[in-house]
This record gives sequence, C-alpha cells and structure tokens, in this order.
Amino acid sequence: MIRLFLMVLGFLLVVGNGANAWAASAKATALRQANGLVAFTPSDKFLSANFVADETNPTFVFGPVKAFAASRKCPTTWLYEGDRKPPAEAASKGIPMEYTLYLEEDCPNQVIYYVFIDQSDLTPQQWIEWRQRFHKSKTEEEYGQTKSKLEKACAAGCGFNAELRFIQVNGQLLNKSPEKYLQTDRKFAPLYDLNLQKKISR
Repeated sequence: MIRLFLMVLGFLLVVGNGANAWAASAKATALRQANGLVAFTPSDKFLSANFVADETNPTFVFGPVKAFAASRKCPTTWLYEGDRKPPAEAASKGIPMEYTLYLEEDCPNQVIYYVFIDQSDLTPQQWIEWRQRFHKSKTEEEYGQTKSKLEKACAAGCGFNAELRFIQVNGQLLNKSPEKYLQTDRKFAPLYDLNLQKKISR
C-alpha cells in the first residue's frame, strides 16, 4: 500500500510540474490583462490557411499558419480580444468579417505577439476583393498590380486567407516589416514568390 501511495504521489508531482511548466509567465499574463486578451482555439480552416505578411505590397505567400506556429521555439498560445464575439459566432450568421488573432510566443526574456488577420471563411478571391475595400487611397493602377499578383498565386494553388499584420515584442511594435522579420529573424521560408510568380522549392 505504501509503495502504491508513493507511486501515485510521484505521478501527481510529475503532472503538477508539467502543468506549471506550460503555464503563462507573469509577463505574458500581465500583457494579456492589459490588452484584454483571452485564450482561444482557432478554427482548423484558419490554421490550415496560407498568409501574406505585408499589408500594402506583399512579396511572398507563407504558410500554413499552423506550420508557422509549430516553428516557434517557445510555448505558444492563441489569443483574441475578449470583448468581441468569437469568430465562429459571427461566421454562423454569414457575416464576412476580419478577425484579429494573436499568436503569443512566451519566451524567458520576452513575449512576442504575432498579430494575424483571419478571413478564413472567405475564398482567397473574396479575401482579395475584401482587402481592396481598405486600399481606396491607393490608385487603381497601384493596387491593380498587387491584386494581379495575388490572383496568380491563387491560380497556382498558393491561395491564402490570412495576413500577418504586425508583430509586438514585450508590448512594443516591432520596427520591421513582418515579411522581412520572418525571413531574416525567424528563417521561415515562403511558399510562393509573388514578384517572380512561381512556387518556391524547399
């Protein structure tokens, strides 16, 4: 009986240590509270989506989202703004909306937010048309070139339904484009070159 008790106690200690190891750090918890963010499980559709990482003139298509999340070296958690309705609730009403989702990477010396825009309930072509509404300040010729590149990516099987909009480190906006950061700092290879209009072999 004593031996059995010790085995059970040891098991509980291991489980307890494992749970604590994956708990959010004090810094991550403070940032979540300051920004009103809560833990969230994104849809498989979003996690399987490819994404661009430049709001105005993307050069590459990356993806899928879940591959990028899995490539992080520190524990990650998906978050969203707690005062908004969950994306699934809005989607059930057939309302196309942009949703902001935060991939939190909780490292010992810093907490990084990769801030994604999710429109996974739209087709890639609908995503491009939706995107055009927010670029009315650009001339038709200027946006038309970007739109054409994105459409060719879709035709080549490298469509996308998400965008990495910006990156925050310890609550401060990173002074580097997300696209450049992924390639130089995170070594996350793209899938498709929009300028060359071809898939990138890995």
